Amino acid sequence: MTMHPVVSADEWNAARKALLAREKEFTRVRDALSAARRDLPWQKVEKDYVFTGERGPVTLSELFAGRDQLIVQHFMFGPDWKAGCKSCSFWMDNYDGIVVHLNHRDVSLVAISRAPIETLLAYRKRMGWHFDWVSSLGNSFNYDFAVSFTRDDVASGAKNYNFGTLPTYGEEAPGISVFARDGDTIFRTYSTYARGLDMLNGAYHLLDLVPKGRDEDDGMDWLRRRDEYETIS
Repeated sequence: MTMHPVVSADEWNAARKALLAREKEFTRVRDALSAARRDLPWQKVEKDYVFTGERGPVTLSELFAGRDQLIVQHFMFGPDWKAGCKSCSFWMDNYDGIVVHLNHRDVSLVAISRAPIETLLAYRKRMGWHFDWVSSLGNSFNYDFAVSFTRDDVASGAKNYNFGTLPTYGEEAPGISVFARDGDTIFRTYSTYARGLDMLNGAYHLLDLVPKGRDEDDGMDWLRRRDEYETIS
């Protein structure tokens, strides 16, 4: 670890207060950005998507579970994959315990992937998760929301991910989409992809506090599914 200058308590407090001023400004900017996000216009969802859940067919409307707001984690899990994406698994480790809190703020949360439902449920059991997870294998949902791509899409190198700003690096990509319901009508209110997902990972925010930070000069090669790490004595 690279050592930093070591200073007196008074000098440290002065440096920390200077950073605090910047943090407060960031908080104000973040609050304004969050308000702008909520003020986005809505897009009506025209298709009547039907997914496969653990109890059989389930519509997009039914995924709201009687609530008016729905968060969808676009979880990378292709139809022939043996395990879910390790990065998406890292994100989902942040969510499982908070679903009950979301429910009490009129929000449902569900993961959606293209793998068969039996594969998804087996992986959920392996990871010890409990959130709802459905398969979109029988519909166009993943393609319509730009998180799944054909082989031709990938081979073309076209920028067709993250609202046309990035090329796809594979047939599956991560994202979050938010929906609202007014009676029987469903609207898409927000989607984010790529680095837009950072804000949803509590572990990253904690790592941002420590001296080494995320320590990802080599990318996310360090990351493992949480049952794959070697025990540290």
